[in-house]
Amino acid sequence: MVPPLPRMVVLAAGFSARLGRPKALARVRGSSLIERTLRVLAPFATAPIIVVVPPRAVRLRAELRAHRSVLVANPLRRDGLSSSVRRGLRQARYEAAVLLVPMDFPCLGPRDIARLIMRWRGARRRVAARRIGKEAVAPLILPRRLYGRALGITGDVGLKALVGLLPPQDIALVSLPSAAFDVDTERDLERARRHRRPRGP
Repeated sequence: MVPPLPRMVVLAAGFSARLGRPKALARVRGSSLIERTLRVLAPFATAPIIVVVPPRAVRLRAELRAHRSVLVANPLRRDGLSSSVRRGLRQARYEAAVLLVPMDFPCLGPRDIARLIMRWRGARRRVAARRIGKEAVAPLILPRRLYGRALGITGDVGLKALVGLLPPQDIALVSLPSAAFDVDTERDLERARRHRRPRGP
């Protein structure tokens, strides 16, 4: 029997206010952040990767033309990150689980994605999430039993509040060193360009 894999959902509909230009298209060593993210996830994707994007994302669509993906517009992105999470979950509503990945981790590597998936496979009713201290944050894998609750989230904190209310036995935390920092500002972008990306498995 083939081990299960969650459906991949990439969140790329934000305003990039602190960067001042579309973050998904920012380039690190020749590749955009969105393209780098899809390349990392592609080996684990059994179906087209769902990418939540702004409306009329012409440049993003062109950037991802060569990738096996489904672009889903989020007309409610002014409502914050939660609106993109809800949009991605609705698109993947029949899947056993979804792996939600913001596209702004420039050094995210396949080893860490594999580690997260293995942790989820050990107990598929749990949320498997990146560990920051004692908190569970994205990238994370959300099982279908929590979709209904997740569709009720609001604001700009994504699933952090929902997962924070779960009992400890419902969460599996994983250290993901390659997701140590994300890109919000020009300084972050310069740091990403200097950073050596982890190798794959």
